[in-house]
Amino acid sequence: MGGCLTGVAFSAGEPSLDAVMTVTASFRFYAQLNDFLTPPRRNRTFAADCTRASTTKHMIEALGVPHTEVELILVNGEPAGFERLIRDGDRVVAYPPFLALDIRPLGRSRPQEFRFVADVHLGGLARLLRMAGFDILYHHALTDAEIAELADRQGRVVLTRDRELLKRRAVRHGCYVRALKPPAQLREVCARLDLAGHLRPFSLCLACNRPLRPVERQTVEARLPPGVLRCCDAFWTCEACQRVYWKGSHWRNMRALLEPVLSAAAGRCRPDRPGPGA
Repeated sequence: MGGCLTGVAFSAGEPSLDAVMTVTASFRFYAQLNDFLTPPRRNRTFAADCTRASTTKHMIEALGVPHTEVELILVNGEPAGFERLIRDGDRVVAYPPFLALDIRPLGRSRPQEFRFVADVHLGGLARLLRMAGFDILYHHALTDAEIAELADRQGRVVLTRDRELLKRRAVRHGCYVRALKPPAQLREVCARLDLAGHLRPFSLCLACNRPLRPVERQTVEARLPPGVLRCCDAFWTCEACQRVYWKGSHWRNMRALLEPVLSAAAGRCRPDRPGPGA
């Protein structure tokens, strides 16, 4: 007797509709990409069934890994993009970003500049990155959809602890932040994205994200506490919000928060515009 599934009849001995519509491929993920997999699939090659319309992006994310965490995909030993359709018997291997090796001709394109947008969980990290001189947008009321739209429209890298946000098609570049405390998060992001050569400490306004510029003392002294005038002689201001900055005790405390990443930069940081960190 024949079988019938979703209106399509099969004779006895013929493959079912499920068999016709699915393929089986093997997958292997390396290094920190294994963190996103279920334990039985970590650090090993495993088989998974895929619909015939599945792309590498769809399957990689269906297995739990955001596409932004993947730098290089090999299918049957050849570099492949996220739109490559999975075929029966394919061997798919995924690698995270390589910092020690330049694989740009093979892997995904990397951000041309490091401008960020952070999700609601990363307010402390956003402040530290802005201290370090990075253009970063953050507001506790931003939705995932708004973050993805900003990232797409302004070419920003998404920083988040929500892997589902990184799976959105509009998000081209992102970083899943594993650390829980802001100082550790800063070290993680700087190492992951190799930001040492891009540090510009205290070159942006901490309140509005705009560049600071040096000003003469007499132009801002009416806005300064009396004690500041006695101990400081260099000042910077934000033209957008008119805040004034100087190297006082607060600056020293913030500098101490940045010291681990500044030390790691080991002289690679070369400020290209003056600021309190210069």
